[in-house]
Amino acid sequence: MPAHSTVEVAEIVDVSWDTLNRWIRAKKFPVPPVKLLGRVRVRLWTEEQIQAVREYKKDNYRGKGIPKKRKKQAD
Repeated sequence: MPAHSTVEVAEIVDVSWDTLNRWIRAKKFPVPPVKLLGRVRVRLWTEEQIQAVREYKKDNYRGKGIPKKRKKQAD
């Protein structure tokens, strides 16, 4: 079973690395634990964890530069 780094997951899901890290800090979905590979700390993501990110993105992400929906004002 191949594992992917956080940078690879951001590319797979088509969001920026900063956006994915913001979601991780906000605990929007379960994330893999940090592992040490030599002196480098990485998260190794499985396909199930990537699918959770995709589902979160589908339900909550509007994309960069897309205006937010505004409520119509009562006349």
